[in-house]
Parts: sequence; structure tokens; C-alpha cells
Amino acid sequence: MKTVVITGSARGLGYEMAKNFRAANFNVVLSDINEANLAKSVEDLSGLPGEGKVIGVKCNVTVLDDVENLAKSAKDEFGSLDIWINNAGVNQPSKYIWELEEKEIDFLMQVDLKGTINGSNVAMRVMKEQGSGAIYNVEGFGSNDAYQPYLVMYGTTKRAVTYFTSALANEVKVANLPILVGKLSPGIMITGFLTSSNGKDGTVQLSDKVKKVYNILGDYPDVIAKFLVKEMIKNKKNDKRIEWLTNGKAFCRFMGAGFNKRDFFKENN
Repeated sequence: MKTVVITGSARGLGYEMAKNFRAANFNVVLSDINEANLAKSVEDLSGLPGEGKVIGVKCNVTVLDDVENLAKSAKDEFGSLDIWINNAGVNQPSKYIWELEEKEIDFLMQVDLKGTINGSNVAMRVMKEQGSGAIYNVEGFGSNDAYQPYLVMYGTTKRAVTYFTSALANEVKVANLPILVGKLSPGIMITGFLTSSNGKDGTVQLSDKVKKVYNILGDYPDVIAKFLVKEMIKNKKNDKRIEWLTNGKAFCRFMGAGFNKRDFFKENN
């Protein structure tokens, strides 16, 4: 039975991916920095159908020792580490770059970029030793070089994640290792992440213009996760980019926006 480890998986996209892996009979290792949320998620996920086992490991992805303990816990419990997903991330406050405090910049860089690097570093060492495995890093706004006010630092970290992932995939190819490295591009997800920053709730204000675009292009994480997990399980290609919101899909959404009215923000109020 295969094992998946997902960082930042007590809620949101990480948890929804975990649900789909469990349904596919994977052993699932949830991880999060919030112990209360983590314990609740392990309990909930364990109660869903699936032949695999579910465990939770507290992990601060910015601390390498924590990430190493996460990998060790997975190996000790299940014997292998087949898929590792670097999903943990935080949004930035609604501020211009010159308004951000040093601690806010550092936190974004540590979680969104260094956390991905730490996870990839540790997972690569484990998978190299066992002779197999796949690592997927989650992209975000900025990965495609898009710009938007108040998202400069978040976009910077995600652009770096995209470069880092492709560079890691290239190193795997050059070293001729039997490991896959890929990117997950979930598009616009309608979660609390959109209105939270630095791991805190309710600190990002969205303009009506932005909400309009999100209503056209956004989807709930359970819909996106089902697609991403299905594609990961069947993927055999290194440097694969698994993309939910393709250019073609976005075009069709805009063309049909007048007929398919959606208001995610009204539903969430």
C-alpha cells in the first residue's frame, strides 16, 4: 500500500487531497503546525472509507528538523514514502511592498518558499535511498508571471517555487534518479486563504473587481483536489505540470459568465 505525505493538510486543498488519496486506498500522513486542527482532521479523515491508515504529525515547514521528523514518522509507520506534496503556504496582507514589515516578508519567504525547499530536500533524500517516489510542489498566483497589487511578495515566492521545481526536476534527470518531480497548479480556490494572511483569518480585503474574476474562474478545493489527485496517481512523467485552470478552461468560463452566474462570496457570508 502506497503512502502520501501532505504538508499544510489540516484544512483546505491539502485536506481535500488527503480525502481523495484515502479514497484511493493510500496511507495518508497529514501535517500542520496547528495541533488542534490537525487532530480534528485526522479524526475526520480516519472515519471516511479507505483501506489505508491515517496519522498526523505536527510540522513547521520552516524548520528542517520538523520536516525530517515528518518524513521519519511516515517511514517508521508505513515503510515507504511514495508521494510527497509541499502544500503548506500563507497569503500576504493587503499592503504594497513598501508597506510590509520585515517580519511579514520573512514569514512569507520562510513558509511559501523555504518550506517547499525543505520538504523537497528531505523527500529527495528519502526517495533516493528507497529508489522511488514523487514530489509535487503547489504553484500559485505569480507562477505564470502575473502581477497584482498587494500580492508582490506572495507572487515572488510562487514564481520562485515554479523555477525551483523545474530546476529540481532537471537535476533528477541529470542524475538519472527514478524519482518524479512535478508542479500542481490549482488555479483560483474559494477558501479562507483568499481573505487571510500570514496564517491569520480575515485580514485581506478583496475588491469587487477581484471578486468578480474569482466568481468566474474560482472553484471549491474539493473539486480541484479530485482532479489533481487523479492526475498524480497516474502520472509517469518527470517535470509534469498538473493544471486545473487551463487557458482554454478560463476562456470558456469568461465566455459563459453571462449565463452561468456564481457568487461564492455571498454564499460564504
